[in-house]
Amino acid sequence: MPDRALLFDAFLAAQGWGAAKRAALPGDASFRRYHRLSMDGRSALLMDAPPERENVRPYVTIARLLKRLGLSAPEILAEDAANGLLLIEDFGDDTYTALLKRGHDEHTLYGLAVDALTGLQRRFTPADGKGVPPYDDQRLLAEASLLTDWFLPAAAGKPTTEALRGEYLSIWHELFAAARVVPDTLVLRDFHIDNLMLLKGRADAASCGVLDFQDAVIGPVSYDLVSLLEDARRDIAPGLAARMYARYLDAFPKMNRAAFAASYAILGAQRSAKIIGIFTRLCVRDGKSAYLKHIPRAWRWLEGDLKNPALAPMRDWIDRNVPPHLRTIPKSLAA
Repeated sequence: MPDRALLFDAFLAAQGWGAAKRAALPGDASFRRYHRLSMDGRSALLMDAPPERENVRPYVTIARLLKRLGLSAPEILAEDAANGLLLIEDFGDDTYTALLKRGHDEHTLYGLAVDALTGLQRRFTPADGKGVPPYDDQRLLAEASLLTDWFLPAAAGKPTTEALRGEYLSIWHELFAAARVVPDTLVLRDFHIDNLMLLKGRADAASCGVLDFQDAVIGPVSYDLVSLLEDARRDIAPGLAARMYARYLDAFPKMNRAAFAASYAILGAQRSAKIIGIFTRLCVRDGKSAYLKHIPRAWRWLEGDLKNPALAPMRDWIDRNVPPHLRTIPKSLAA
């Protein structure tokens, strides 16, 4: 396997950045790593995505598509897809997460995010989605199964039976039909404050920079709004969430409100179930326990979505198989 450091040197030298100072940026739950490059008053980011773990080609494709649709995604300055290296525009350090911790106005930031999302969805056409994979039932079911495959065994102290797992997935399969009544669009899937930035020198919705979109798919328009407003990592005041929900719908006056509400709740519940499973798996399989603290919040979002009448069958399954005392960090992992 090629030495990554030597690959970095060759790639950056070929792009005229060989003399740049490099500073590693904090990692996340993925295998991608970023290095900030500084040289002659300029900056850029080096994305290191080992090809045996990650594929940078979808990132490049979606970044360019987002820019065509009017969103602020990082410019791709150079690429070596075979070796998993990209040189991309540096958006700086003003993530929504950092800004909110510093007391920045929530309404302004979330409003920009909603406006960026509605702008994307207004401009998107089926032709734009050519080559982007669908958010099909198989993918949605595989994500939902993370709750029964990882969280439930850890919480209940015993493996999930195939019969129980099958019943759970059968209910989801029925629910997804209702979730798809709304139009399809480009779904970024991780549209939340950790992946949004405030960009100086750009006006209106263009000042909202977007990151971490390489897993984009074509799916229901409701998904990214619920990703933003039901954030597993952060509590959002009910009043703010309601205003942003209304702001979104105001942009689409012909949208069937009841159908959208059901789709939003179904995909919100599916997303929370997925996240609960992922955070458990990160601890059990990968030794990353930092995400466990968010599990109770994800359960609160899930319980809220289960109140929608469309989710009555899933609410019944959850009540029977994951009683309230288990809807928290599994005791086996809490130590």
